[in-house]
Amino acid sequence: MDSKIPTASTKTPGWLDWRAHPSRPRFKLPPGAVDAHCHVFGPGNEFPYAPERKYTPCDASKHQLFALRDHLGFARNVIVQATCHGTDNRALVNALMHSNERARGVATVRRDVTDAALEALHVGGVRGVRFNFVKRLVDFTPKDELKEIAGRIAPLGWHVVVYFEAADLPELWNFFTALPAIVVVDHMGRPDVTKPVDGPEFERFVRLLREHPNVWCKVTCPERLSVSGPPAVNGERNPYRDVVPFARRIVETFPDRVLWGTDWPHPNLKDHMPDDGLLVDFIPHIAVTFELQRKLLVDNPMRLYWS
Repeated sequence: MDSKIPTASTKTPGWLDWRAHPSRPRFKLPPGAVDAHCHVFGPGNEFPYAPERKYTPCDASKHQLFALRDHLGFARNVIVQATCHGTDNRALVNALMHSNERARGVATVRRDVTDAALEALHVGGVRGVRFNFVKRLVDFTPKDELKEIAGRIAPLGWHVVVYFEAADLPELWNFFTALPAIVVVDHMGRPDVTKPVDGPEFERFVRLLREHPNVWCKVTCPERLSVSGPPAVNGERNPYRDVVPFARRIVETFPDRVLWGTDWPHPNLKDHMPDDGLLVDFIPHIAVTFELQRKLLVDNPMRLYWS
């Protein structure tokens, strides 16, 4: 085994564990709300982590995820395959199978996946595949392979989830816009929130959505994007203020193509572990009307994952 790959029993140094006791949100979620971006990790003794992984997380089981769902007030989850599991989707599918139809999934597959395997994933509740372009998390997969996969999942009605850094959008633009499926962008394409919300970098991302109506956006992970940080002083429940203008612009401009999720259990964070209750209280700052909140949390994810 490569000496750089952590063993199953060794959590990556500096890894922050998820909060065992998040606060209860003050914001009351609309009935039927969906946490449309979260993960399960292992448990490693039941679902071993991939040998080629670049990190070893703390375990975060389906039971713990579903307990968080109920604590926060969500009705459903969309579980995204974690990079630490590679293309072994067993932990994901196991969670879906034990959700009582209250969860759907986004898998990771290789070019050699069989049609029978794709059909089995569909029956298990998978409705999309994820392509990760963040180099520190995964090794590069040739675009022709990814495009072939996108073509094969299109007849199933699946979509493609893409994760990338804002600086890489120009080189990925033509690839994204050629994909024969709905494309869902993770975490607003990770904008630099120290730059203007109407500046050229974020405007490029807005233009991608404006010119390509098959592109959707997750207005997620303010804890990953913020420079101002999470503090809630004197009972204030408005953290990550510097991310609000970016997310609010997307929600108000493309209300029928936005999703929101916790990103629990918050992999690869180095500075702080967010309070999931506080993250829920971020929502009314970016979706300021009941109509926008219902689209973001209920109508859009139900249309994409359960229709």
